[in-house]
Amino acid sequence: MTSPIARLPRNSLLTLLTLMVIHFAEAQTNQPAASTGFEFLPEGLDFAPLKANAQEARVGVLKYFSTSNLKVDIGNTIDVFGWRNSNDAMRFTLGIDFMAYAFVTGSQGLRLQVDAIDGFFGGHLSATKYLEDSRLQARLRILHLSAHMLDGHYELATKRWIDDREPIPFTKDFGELVVAHDVNPDFGVFKYYGGISYATLGRPTQIERFGFLAGFELGTVDIIGSVLDKPTIPFVAVHATLSGNPVYTGNINTQVGVKFGEWDRKGIVLYLAYYNGNNFFSEYFDQRVTIWGTGFTVDFP
Repeated sequence: MTSPIARLPRNSLLTLLTLMVIHFAEAQTNQPAASTGFEFLPEGLDFAPLKANAQEARVGVLKYFSTSNLKVDIGNTIDVFGWRNSNDAMRFTLGIDFMAYAFVTGSQGLRLQVDAIDGFFGGHLSATKYLEDSRLQARLRILHLSAHMLDGHYELATKRWIDDREPIPFTKDFGELVVAHDVNPDFGVFKYYGGISYATLGRPTQIERFGFLAGFELGTVDIIGSVLDKPTIPFVAVHATLSGNPVYTGNINTQVGVKFGEWDRKGIVLYLAYYNGNNFFSEYFDQRVTIWGTGFTVDFP
């Protein structure tokens, strides 16, 4: 029997999220802020983007070692509404996510050759339970993904797509739930997490609707110390997924690097990366790749 959610029109999930935001705002503004703990545009970001997850909102560049190829990220995620209970033991936030990453294969003069791009937009709902020396977190994202090939994949001289690989209509409307335990040890940071995703709409149709993910982030403030009065945190982050493209296979992304700044606040990240799995870019969803590279991101929570 088909799920009622699966029978929703293509953009109904995004419409539902928008209505939830409006209803949440109206309900809270009718109550005193002091008694409800309501926050409009709360400071920071309750659930920070996962360091080694390729599908997170960030600003940064990954340079492949073996080629001149780049993965260029441009995006942002923001908490629009927040709510805390009376003793600050629980916090909920509702926000929006807009992001894209592009496959750059070279340049002609000062013009980048952009081969393909994946774009996402939607929103998130996060919850945090504060414990004595750690915190439990959950984040639900509802996103629309649309993938495209661009002019960097087209040869003007021959008027043909490179490698005779033409664009395909790739799109997904999906929800993703992640549950994390942030331990906050004395030496720095340690977080482990797991999650599941489900696509209510997907093209091509042979792509499986369910996906699974797990990972951890480990960092220490004791090795380097501070730089310009800001903490410097060497870290390791691992993110693994299981996705059906169309056969279920494992994918793993590993980063080893340094974060300049507080872990869950704004800062600069420099890292080395290893990735093995299905291509980051959905127009190449059926390709398996192995990538060694180096990159940087600018964190903005």
